[in-house]
Parts: sequence; structure tokens; C-alpha cells
Amino acid sequence: MSVGLLAVVDDILSAALKASAKTAGVVIDDAAVTPQYVQGIAPARELPVVGRIALGSLFNKFVIIIPLALLLSAFAPGVLPWLLLIGGTYLCFEGAEKVTEWFGTHHDSDAEAPTTEPKLVFGAIRTDLILSTEIMLIALAGLDPDLGFWPTVGALLVIGLVMTIAVYGAVALLVKIDDIGLQMMKHPSRSTRRAGARVVRAMPTVFRVIGIIGTVAMLWVGGHLVVQNLAETFWHGPYDLLHAVEHGIEATGPVVTWIVDTAISAVFGLALGMVVVGIVLGVGRLRGRTH
Repeated sequence: MSVGLLAVVDDILSAALKASAKTAGVVIDDAAVTPQYVQGIAPARELPVVGRIALGSLFNKFVIIIPLALLLSAFAPGVLPWLLLIGGTYLCFEGAEKVTEWFGTHHDSDAEAPTTEPKLVFGAIRTDLILSTEIMLIALAGLDPDLGFWPTVGALLVIGLVMTIAVYGAVALLVKIDDIGLQMMKHPSRSTRRAGARVVRAMPTVFRVIGIIGTVAMLWVGGHLVVQNLAETFWHGPYDLLHAVEHGIEATGPVVTWIVDTAISAVFGLALGMVVVGIVLGVGRLRGRTH
């Protein structure tokens, strides 16, 4: 009995390891997107907020995504591309909205008011829902269909737990690096104090860069989701164009191909997101005139 149980556990862990390798790109994007939701929070609240977002991410994966993905893949697989299409469009909208904010466009009448902690947490969990959906669906697609129902569930649970720990562990470390620098500045060693001062001075720039990376990640992941799932629903045009470009440059190697694929997906995501932002702004102005 114990030998059989160990064999099942080994199968689950092996399957989870193989499938999770394919999700690495989206996991990195998730880790880049999340820190921007913690900016502006009092240092004492940073880790609690990250913890709440992590719990929300686990809820997304364990209570919403995994059960829904298994049900839909078994009974209505045609619905999944439409859900991912909607989620990808939303990510494109969020990314494009942040790009327009870089150029001084405000999207809310109370944009100058401070954002409350619950709103920050809710916004982060909402974005995590879309990114986690892609992570878990990629993982599900990477699992052996002959694995069996319960081993598949076990593998998805392991992947969800490990990915959440990895992403939010990295985020927690990022948001507390400046505190580490402050502690280093109190060290008796002069060189350690200087290193701590450099860390503290560098963190605003680091977070600005992370914010840019997170926005580009939203556009890339959102654009990629839309392109891929448009092809699986009703329009192959963008996917065929992307595939033709990849085929034309595949001789340059996988790294260049990936960079070009990412850039095209991000540009497509930005264009789509700008269209949605324009529609939202137009509807908002019409409603304002009406009221």
C-alpha cells in the first residue's frame, strides 16, 4: 500500500515538474506585475498586503481556476478559448491604461485620491486571476492525458502551490530590500553602510523598472492570449501573421524568435488595449454628459 502511494506521489511530482517548466514565462511576468500594486503602502503593511494577495492567488487557483478548468475541459472545452480571450483583452486594457497614465492621462475622476489597501489587494487579485488562469491552463495542457483524474488534480495543486510561493516569495523579497538596505546602513562596517545606502538609493529606480516590466508583461501576455485564442475561435489572421514571422526568423535561433514573438504580441496587445481604453473613455464621457 505504501509503495503504491509513493509511486502515485512520485508520478504527481514528476508530472508537476514537467508541466510547470512550460509556465516559467508567465510566472516571471506575474512576479513582475505584482510589485506595482504594493507601491505607496506604508512599509509596515507591505508584507501583510503581499500575504493577502498570495492568499487570494491560492483561492483563485484552488477554488476557481482548477475546478473550472477541469469541468470545462471535460464537458465544454470550446468555452475555454473564449474565457482566455476575454481575460487577455482585459490585460491589454490594463496595460494600455498604464501606458496612457505615463503620458498624463487620468482615467478616474478621483485619480488624485489615495487608493485604499482593499482596492489595491482586489486589483492585484483580479489581475492574478487572469495570469494564474494561463499558468494553470498551460500546466493542464502539459500534463499527460493518461495520468488519471486524481493524479492530474494533485499535479495541478502542487503546481499552483509552488508557483504561488515562488511568485509572492520573490515579491516579498523585492518590497523589503530597501528595509534590508536601511539595516545595512546601521552596521559598524563602513563598506556595509555604503552598500546599504546604494541599495536604498537604487530602489526607486528598481521599482520604476519593475513597473515598466510589469506593464509590458501585461501587454505581452494579454496580446499572446488574444492572438492564440482568436485563432481557436473565429479569426486566424493575427496568429498566421505571427507564425509566418516566426518561421521567417527561426534560423536566427530560439532567443531571437522568442524576443520577436514577445514584441509582436506586446504591440498587438497595446493596440487592442488602446482601442478598449478609447471605448471606455468615450463611454465615460457620454455618461458624464448624461448625468
